[in-house]
Amino acid sequence: MASSEQPAAALLRVGAVQLNARADRAANLATADRLVREAASRGAQLVLLPEKWTVLGTDEQLHSGAEPLDGPAISWAQAVAQELSIEVVAGSIVEQLPSGEGLANTSVHVTPDGRIAATYRKIHMFDCEVDGTIYRESDVEQAGDEVVVSQMANAVGLGLSICYDVRFPELYRILALRGAAVVAVPAAFTLATTRDHWEVLLRARAIENQVFVVAANQVGAHPGGYRSGGRSMIVDPWGLVLAQAQDAEGFIIADVDLEHQQRIRRELPVLDNRRPAAYRWPQAQ
Repeated sequence: MASSEQPAAALLRVGAVQLNARADRAANLATADRLVREAASRGAQLVLLPEKWTVLGTDEQLHSGAEPLDGPAISWAQAVAQELSIEVVAGSIVEQLPSGEGLANTSVHVTPDGRIAATYRKIHMFDCEVDGTIYRESDVEQAGDEVVVSQMANAVGLGLSICYDVRFPELYRILALRGAAVVAVPAAFTLATTRDHWEVLLRARAIENQVFVVAANQVGAHPGGYRSGGRSMIVDPWGLVLAQAQDAEGFIIADVDLEHQQRIRRELPVLDNRRPAAYRWPQAQ
């Protein structure tokens, strides 16, 4: 974990909060508030919460815990960001869409002045079977269809994504080409996929796009028999893991060196060496 001194101007201190969210929204929010404040006290200027940090459990519990963007969760995120003068990526919440349009898995970036800078709705639905457990995210939530890059107060581009999105490299390439220097990955990765895939995927997305990846995962057991694997990480554009969480609730912080990132991009100009005119998507079968 990084030291407690304030970072220099070329550095951005980032934090990732790891939670064991359940169906009790008030308890989840209280834990999130405590850990965000602790991370900020260690100098974190950007703090990321995990996926579905407000409520995580059965489909029925997700429905009952859904709230609009002006509900208590995002209102808290705006208030704490302004109070602590930090950027907050409010992981994702189960959003009650306007006018009864259903639910979405939604991430919100809040700036230090308490303003909602960007909203991203998860594009890729986790409709899979892992270790005999069937997940059908599309039965509960609607997929988003917009790639989102926000701007932090220091004008650094912040790419937004959620959990299963990390398996789709084309999304992260677009985020990088649209100016993301840092990409947020709030997640509730399953125990099995955390152990075998999580680090590989995060480091791959960082290396191939030369971005910092800040990934906040859920950890432990949740209602409905679900388990998340923890190991929240902060990865640099060279693929080095700057910080990694233990298998418990808590937070990690690290200093993101933006000059180091620019040096990597100059010396190994992967993004500049692309040849889009030569790329062809296969025809749909």
